[in-house]
Amino acid sequence: MKIERWHAWIMCFALLLCSGTLLAHGVDDGTRAFLEQSEGAQIIPFLYIGAKHMITGYDHLLFLFGVIFFLYRRREILLYVTAFTVGHSITLLFGVLNNTGVNPYIIDAIIGFSVLYKGFDNLGGFKRIFGFQPNTLIAVLIFGLFHGFGLATKLQDFQLPQEGLLSNLIAFNVGVEVGQFSALAIILLFVNYWRNHRSYHQFSKVSNTVLMSFGFMLIGYQLVGYSLSAA
Repeated sequence: MKIERWHAWIMCFALLLCSGTLLAHGVDDGTRAFLEQSEGAQIIPFLYIGAKHMITGYDHLLFLFGVIFFLYRRREILLYVTAFTVGHSITLLFGVLNNTGVNPYIIDAIIGFSVLYKGFDNLGGFKRIFGFQPNTLIAVLIFGLFHGFGLATKLQDFQLPQEGLLSNLIAFNVGVEVGQFSALAIILLFVNYWRNHRSYHQFSKVSNTVLMSFGFMLIGYQLVGYSLSAA
């Protein structure tokens, strides 16, 4: 009964948080103007923009939270985060440099699906329902590729000058990594502190159910946006 009450409270909090943050993950007018008017290599500004984008990227951070939820060894955490980093770095650079466009609503729906997938995976859903366990490391790498396309799609909304483009993209990507590891450090501090309490395992099912709920809401939000844009 106690767990059910906590489940209800956490779900309500998830709904409120999601409704408030769905519109927060974007590019403000000042950043948009800078990106479109910048000329030549702008290393420091693009570093900052990349870090800011990742720190406010709730979808990326939710996925990473799911990835590290049951990882206890530093080596494992580094391996999985590196796989995610390699994946999104490849498609970020490839997408922008080759002008490979992906519908932003569809790619963000897939990113939402990655959050849903990880929560389902953490709950042991594959073994229990389908009788097998996908390779988690490969899944993280593949979803990293989609997350990178999501970042690339957002950058392609702007008319980025070609002069200094590669340098700026590399700086942006490094900034993304700085933001990612900064946010990850905070998440790890929270998770490691929580692991010392009995409630960590007690509410692990609730936490990953909430993670799945976020995934469902992100998918629904993006698909509704796609439907409205296509109308």
